[in-house]
Amino acid sequence: MKGPLFYAKILLFGEYGIIKDSKGLAIPYNSYKGAFKQADVLEGIPLKSNGYLQDYYQYLKGLTSDLVTFDLQQLKQDIDGGMYFDSSIPQGYGVGSSGAIVAAIYDKYAQDKITVLENLTKDKLLKLKAVFGLMESYFHGTSSGLDPLNSYLSLPILIQSKDNIESVGIPYQQNGKGAVFLLDSKMIGETEPMVSIFMEKMKNEGFRNMLKNEFVTYTDACVDNFLHGDAKSLFGNVKKLSKVVLENFKPMIPAKFHALWKKGIDSNDYYLKLCGSGGGGYILGFAPDFEKAKTSLINYDLELVYRF
Repeated sequence: MKGPLFYAKILLFGEYGIIKDSKGLAIPYNSYKGAFKQADVLEGIPLKSNGYLQDYYQYLKGLTSDLVTFDLQQLKQDIDGGMYFDSSIPQGYGVGSSGAIVAAIYDKYAQDKITVLENLTKDKLLKLKAVFGLMESYFHGTSSGLDPLNSYLSLPILIQSKDNIESVGIPYQQNGKGAVFLLDSKMIGETEPMVSIFMEKMKNEGFRNMLKNEFVTYTDACVDNFLHGDAKSLFGNVKKLSKVVLENFKPMIPAKFHALWKKGIDSNDYYLKLCGSGGGGYILGFAPDFEKAKTSLINYDLELVYRF
Protein backbone atom coordinates (compact mmCIF):
# COMPACT_ATOMS: atom_id res chain seq x y z
CA MET A 1 0.00 0.00 0.00
CA LYS A 2 1.22 3.52 -0.80
CA GLY A 3 0.52 6.79 0.94
CA PRO A 4 -0.88 7.29 4.42
CA LEU A 5 -2.36 4.21 6.08
CA PHE A 6 -5.65 4.39 7.95
CA TYR A 7 -6.23 1.79 10.61
CA ALA A 8 -9.23 -0.07 11.96
CA LYS A 9 -10.58 0.88 15.36
CA ILE A 10 -12.10 -0.92 18.32
CA LEU A 11 -14.61 0.82 20.56
CA LEU A 12 -13.66 -0.94 23.79
CA PHE A 13 -16.49 0.69 25.76
CA GLY A 14 -19.37 2.98 24.95
CA GLU A 15 -21.39 1.29 22.17
CA TYR A 16 -24.93 2.70 22.32
CA GLY A 17 -24.10 4.37 25.64
CA ILE A 18 -22.29 7.28 23.96
CA ILE A 19 -25.58 8.12 22.22
CA LYS A 20 -26.87 8.82 25.73
CA ASP A 21 -23.72 10.49 27.08
CA SER A 22 -21.89 7.60 28.70
CA LYS A 23 -18.11 7.56 28.57
CA GLY A 24 -16.44 5.76 25.71
CA LEU A 25 -12.98 4.55 24.84
CA ALA A 26 -11.83 3.78 21.29
CA ILE A 27 -8.40 2.47 20.32
CA PRO A 28 -6.71 2.03 16.93
CA TYR A 29 -6.40 -1.60 15.83
CA ASN A 30 -3.34 -1.88 13.61
CA SER A 31 -3.97 -5.44 12.41
CA TYR A 32 -6.27 -4.03 9.71
CA LYS A 33 -5.66 -1.00 7.52
CA GLY A 34 -6.45 0.71 4.25
CA ALA A 35 -4.89 3.18 1.80
CA PHE A 36 -5.64 4.71 -1.59
CA LYS A 37 -4.11 3.01 -4.63
CA GLN A 38 -4.27 3.61 -8.35
CA ALA A 39 -5.09 0.75 -10.76
CA ASP A 40 -4.11 0.78 -14.43
CA VAL A 41 -6.83 -1.75 -15.13
CA LEU A 42 -9.91 -1.83 -12.93
CA GLU A 43 -11.27 -5.31 -12.29
CA GLY A 44 -12.38 -7.40 -9.31
CA ILE A 45 -12.14 -5.72 -5.90
CA PRO A 46 -10.48 -2.49 -7.21
CA LEU A 47 -13.36 -2.08 -9.69
CA LYS A 48 -15.94 -2.54 -6.92
CA SER A 49 -14.13 -0.13 -4.61
CA ASN A 50 -13.81 2.47 -7.38
CA GLY A 51 -17.57 2.20 -7.96
CA TYR A 52 -18.20 2.86 -4.26
CA LEU A 53 -15.95 5.93 -4.44
CA GLN A 54 -17.90 7.18 -7.50
CA ASP A 55 -21.12 6.96 -5.42
CA TYR A 56 -19.47 8.61 -2.44
CA TYR A 57 -18.19 11.43 -4.64
CA GLN A 58 -21.82 12.15 -5.64
CA TYR A 59 -22.77 12.30 -1.95
CA LEU A 60 -19.95 14.72 -1.12
CA LYS A 61 -20.85 16.83 -4.16
CA GLY A 62 -24.39 17.28 -2.78
CA LEU A 63 -23.15 18.09 0.72
CA THR A 64 -23.63 21.70 1.78
CA SER A 65 -21.96 22.51 5.06
CA ASP A 66 -20.01 25.36 6.63
CA LEU A 67 -17.88 22.78 8.42
CA VAL A 68 -15.91 21.42 5.47
CA THR A 69 -15.25 21.81 1.73
CA PHE A 70 -13.41 19.42 -0.56
CA ASP A 71 -11.30 19.60 -3.70
CA LEU A 72 -14.03 17.75 -5.61
CA GLN A 73 -12.40 18.33 -8.99
CA GLN A 74 -9.24 16.51 -7.91
CA LEU A 75 -11.27 13.74 -6.25
CA LYS A 76 -13.27 13.16 -9.43
CA GLN A 77 -10.11 13.19 -11.53
CA ASP A 78 -8.44 10.60 -9.26
CA ILE A 79 -11.50 8.33 -9.21
CA ASP A 80 -11.82 8.52 -13.01
CA GLY A 81 -8.10 7.69 -13.16
CA GLY A 82 -8.64 4.36 -11.40
CA MET A 83 -8.26 5.21 -7.72
CA TYR A 84 -9.63 2.72 -5.21
CA PHE A 85 -9.36 2.09 -1.47
CA ASP A 86 -7.21 -0.96 -0.83
CA SER A 87 -8.34 -2.21 2.56
CA SER A 88 -7.91 -5.29 4.74
CA ILE A 89 -10.54 -4.00 7.22
CA PRO A 90 -13.52 -6.41 7.16
CA GLN A 91 -16.82 -4.71 6.31
CA GLY A 92 -19.79 -5.09 8.66
CA TYR A 93 -17.55 -6.27 11.50
CA GLY A 94 -17.70 -3.27 13.84
CA VAL A 95 -14.05 -2.28 13.42
CA GLY A 96 -14.45 0.88 11.34
CA SER A 97 -14.16 -0.01 7.64
CA SER A 98 -16.15 3.06 6.55
CA GLY A 99 -14.34 5.20 9.15
CA ALA A 100 -11.01 4.50 7.46
CA ILE A 101 -12.34 5.55 4.03
CA VAL A 102 -13.79 8.76 5.48
CA ALA A 103 -10.50 9.57 7.23
CA ALA A 104 -8.55 8.93 4.02
CA ILE A 105 -10.86 11.16 1.93
CA TYR A 106 -10.65 13.98 4.49
CA ASP A 107 -6.86 13.69 4.69
CA LYS A 108 -6.38 13.89 0.93
CA TYR A 109 -9.18 16.18 -0.28
CA ALA A 110 -10.47 18.39 2.55
CA GLN A 111 -9.60 22.05 2.17
CA ASP A 112 -8.22 23.94 5.20
CA LYS A 113 -8.12 20.63 7.06
CA ILE A 114 -7.15 20.18 10.68
CA THR A 115 -3.94 18.16 10.59
CA VAL A 116 -2.74 15.55 13.06
CA LEU A 117 0.41 17.60 13.67
CA GLU A 118 -1.47 20.56 15.13
CA ASN A 119 -2.10 21.19 18.80
CA LEU A 120 -5.37 19.25 18.93
CA THR A 121 -7.46 21.34 21.29
CA LYS A 122 -10.87 20.13 22.47
CA ASP A 123 -12.55 22.49 19.99
CA LYS A 124 -10.55 21.10 17.08
CA LEU A 125 -11.35 17.52 18.08
CA LEU A 126 -15.05 18.34 18.34
CA LYS A 127 -14.98 20.03 14.94
CA LEU A 128 -13.23 17.01 13.40
CA LYS A 129 -15.78 14.69 15.03
CA ALA A 130 -18.66 16.78 13.62
CA VAL A 131 -17.11 16.81 10.12
CA PHE A 132 -16.55 13.05 10.23
CA GLY A 133 -20.10 12.46 11.50
CA LEU A 134 -21.41 14.34 8.47
CA MET A 135 -19.15 12.46 6.07
CA GLU A 136 -19.82 9.00 7.53
CA SER A 137 -23.61 9.41 7.73
CA TYR A 138 -23.60 8.38 4.04
CA PHE A 139 -22.72 4.84 5.17
CA HIS A 140 -24.88 4.42 8.28
CA GLY A 141 -27.75 6.92 8.14
CA THR A 142 -26.34 8.63 11.25
CA SER A 143 -22.81 8.63 12.64
CA SER A 144 -21.09 9.92 15.77
CA GLY A 145 -17.93 10.55 13.70
CA LEU A 146 -15.88 8.63 16.24
CA ASP A 147 -14.64 5.83 13.94
CA PRO A 148 -13.12 8.19 11.33
CA LEU A 149 -11.70 10.38 14.10
CA ASN A 150 -9.92 7.40 15.60
CA SER A 151 -8.65 6.26 12.20
CA TYR A 152 -7.51 9.77 11.25
CA LEU A 153 -5.60 10.46 14.47
CA SER A 154 -4.48 6.86 15.08
CA LEU A 155 -4.65 7.59 18.81
CA PRO A 156 -6.83 6.26 21.64
CA ILE A 157 -9.83 8.56 22.07
CA LEU A 158 -11.61 9.08 25.37
CA ILE A 159 -15.21 10.29 25.17
CA GLN A 160 -16.16 11.96 28.43
CA SER A 161 -19.47 13.16 27.00
CA LYS A 162 -20.85 14.35 23.65
CA ASP A 163 -19.09 17.69 24.04
CA ASN A 164 -15.94 16.51 25.76
CA ILE A 165 -13.45 14.29 23.94
CA GLU A 166 -9.68 14.00 24.20
CA SER A 167 -6.83 11.83 23.02
CA VAL A 168 -5.40 9.74 25.86
CA GLY A 169 -2.59 7.39 26.65
CA ILE A 170 -3.56 3.87 27.66
CA PRO A 171 -1.52 1.67 30.02
CA TYR A 172 1.29 -0.29 28.37
CA GLN A 173 0.40 -3.86 27.61
CA GLN A 174 1.59 -6.33 30.21
CA ASN A 175 2.61 -9.92 29.73
CA GLY A 176 -0.06 -11.12 32.14
CA LYS A 177 -2.81 -13.71 31.86
CA GLY A 178 -5.69 -11.32 31.14
CA ALA A 179 -6.67 -10.20 27.65
CA VAL A 180 -9.07 -8.37 25.41
CA PHE A 181 -9.87 -10.35 22.27
CA LEU A 182 -12.14 -10.42 19.23
CA LEU A 183 -14.40 -13.40 18.49
CA ASP A 184 -15.40 -13.82 14.85
CA SER A 185 -19.14 -14.46 14.53
CA LYS A 186 -18.68 -15.31 10.82
CA MET A 187 -21.71 -13.09 10.13
CA ILE A 188 -21.98 -9.61 8.62
CA GLY A 189 -23.60 -7.00 10.86
CA GLU A 190 -25.37 -3.89 9.61
CA THR A 191 -25.26 -0.75 11.72
CA GLU A 192 -28.43 1.03 10.60
CA PRO A 193 -30.99 -1.69 11.52
CA MET A 194 -29.33 -2.21 14.92
CA VAL A 195 -29.42 1.52 15.72
CA SER A 196 -33.10 1.60 14.65
CA ILE A 197 -33.89 -1.22 17.12
CA PHE A 198 -32.06 0.70 19.85
CA MET A 199 -33.96 3.93 19.12
CA GLU A 200 -37.25 2.01 19.24
CA LYS A 201 -36.28 0.52 22.61
CA MET A 202 -35.46 4.01 23.90
CA LYS A 203 -39.18 4.84 23.73
CA ASN A 204 -39.66 2.46 26.67
CA GLU A 205 -39.18 4.08 30.08
CA GLY A 206 -37.91 0.87 31.69
CA PHE A 207 -35.23 0.52 29.01
CA ARG A 208 -34.19 4.17 29.46
CA ASN A 209 -33.88 3.67 33.23
CA MET A 210 -31.81 0.51 32.75
CA LEU A 211 -29.53 2.37 30.33
CA LYS A 212 -28.98 5.24 32.75
CA ASN A 213 -28.73 3.29 36.03
CA GLU A 214 -26.93 0.15 34.90
CA PHE A 215 -25.51 0.22 31.37
CA VAL A 216 -23.96 3.71 31.56
CA THR A 217 -22.82 3.19 35.17
CA TYR A 218 -20.92 -0.02 34.34
CA THR A 219 -19.58 1.41 31.07
CA ASP A 220 -18.16 4.47 32.84
CA ALA A 221 -16.62 2.27 35.53
CA CYS A 222 -15.00 0.02 32.86
CA VAL A 223 -13.46 3.04 31.11
CA ASP A 224 -12.00 4.32 34.40
CA ASN A 225 -10.73 0.86 35.40
CA PHE A 226 -9.06 0.33 32.02
CA LEU A 227 -7.35 3.73 31.95
CA HIS A 228 -6.04 3.25 35.49
CA GLY A 229 -4.81 -0.27 34.76
CA ASP A 230 -7.09 -1.77 37.44
CA ALA A 231 -7.67 -5.16 35.81
CA LYS A 232 -9.36 -6.77 38.83
CA SER A 233 -12.09 -4.11 39.07
CA LEU A 234 -12.35 -4.04 35.26
CA PHE A 235 -13.26 -7.72 34.98
CA GLY A 236 -15.86 -7.33 37.73
CA ASN A 237 -17.52 -4.43 35.92
CA VAL A 238 -17.24 -6.05 32.47
CA LYS A 239 -19.07 -9.09 33.89
CA LYS A 240 -21.91 -6.84 35.09
CA LEU A 241 -21.96 -5.07 31.72
CA SER A 242 -22.00 -8.37 29.82
CA LYS A 243 -25.00 -9.52 31.88
CA VAL A 244 -26.92 -6.28 31.28
CA VAL A 245 -26.26 -6.52 27.53
CA LEU A 246 -27.45 -10.15 27.40
CA GLU A 247 -30.65 -9.24 29.25
CA ASN A 248 -31.47 -6.02 27.39
CA PHE A 249 -29.73 -6.06 23.97
CA LYS A 250 -30.64 -9.55 22.75
CA PRO A 251 -31.61 -8.43 19.20
CA MET A 252 -28.06 -7.07 18.78
CA ILE A 253 -26.52 -10.45 19.73
CA PRO A 254 -26.83 -13.13 17.02
CA ALA A 255 -29.18 -15.81 18.45
CA LYS A 256 -26.64 -18.62 18.22
CA PHE A 257 -24.32 -16.72 20.60
CA HIS A 258 -26.84 -16.21 23.44
CA ALA A 259 -25.86 -19.48 25.18
CA LEU A 260 -22.13 -18.85 24.64
CA TRP A 261 -22.54 -15.37 26.12
CA LYS A 262 -24.22 -16.81 29.24
CA LYS A 263 -21.62 -19.58 29.52
CA GLY A 264 -18.91 -16.94 29.89
CA ILE A 265 -20.77 -15.12 32.66
CA ASP A 266 -21.53 -18.36 34.54
CA SER A 267 -18.03 -19.84 34.22
CA ASN A 268 -16.05 -16.58 34.58
CA ASP A 269 -13.76 -17.88 31.81
CA TYR A 270 -14.57 -14.86 29.62
CA TYR A 271 -17.10 -12.04 29.30
CA LEU A 272 -18.54 -10.98 25.96
CA LYS A 273 -19.78 -7.57 24.87
CA LEU A 274 -20.85 -5.87 21.68
CA CYS A 275 -18.17 -4.63 19.30
CA GLY A 276 -19.79 -1.63 17.63
CA SER A 277 -23.51 -1.94 16.97
CA GLY A 278 -23.62 -5.76 17.00
CA GLY A 279 -25.85 -7.93 14.83
CA GLY A 280 -22.82 -9.88 13.59
CA GLY A 281 -19.20 -9.11 12.81
CA TYR A 282 -16.84 -9.28 15.75
CA ILE A 283 -17.89 -9.81 19.35
CA LEU A 284 -15.53 -8.29 21.93
CA GLY A 285 -14.25 -10.54 24.69
CA PHE A 286 -12.50 -9.97 28.01
CA ALA A 287 -10.74 -12.84 29.76
CA PRO A 288 -9.07 -12.90 33.22
CA ASP A 289 -7.07 -15.88 31.88
CA PHE A 290 -6.75 -15.89 28.09
CA GLU A 291 -5.46 -19.49 27.90
CA LYS A 292 -8.54 -20.68 29.79
CA ALA A 293 -10.80 -18.61 27.51
CA LYS A 294 -9.16 -20.13 24.42
CA THR A 295 -9.88 -23.62 25.73
CA SER A 296 -13.47 -22.62 26.53
CA LEU A 297 -13.90 -21.13 23.04
CA ILE A 298 -11.90 -23.79 21.19
CA ASN A 299 -14.36 -23.90 18.26
CA TYR A 300 -14.17 -20.15 17.58
CA ASP A 301 -11.64 -17.89 15.88
CA LEU A 302 -10.16 -15.44 18.39
CA GLU A 303 -7.85 -12.47 17.76
CA LEU A 304 -5.80 -11.00 20.58
CA VAL A 305 -6.19 -7.21 20.97
CA TYR A 306 -4.60 -6.30 24.32
CA ARG A 307 -2.88 -8.07 27.24
CA PHE A 308 -3.11 -7.23 30.92
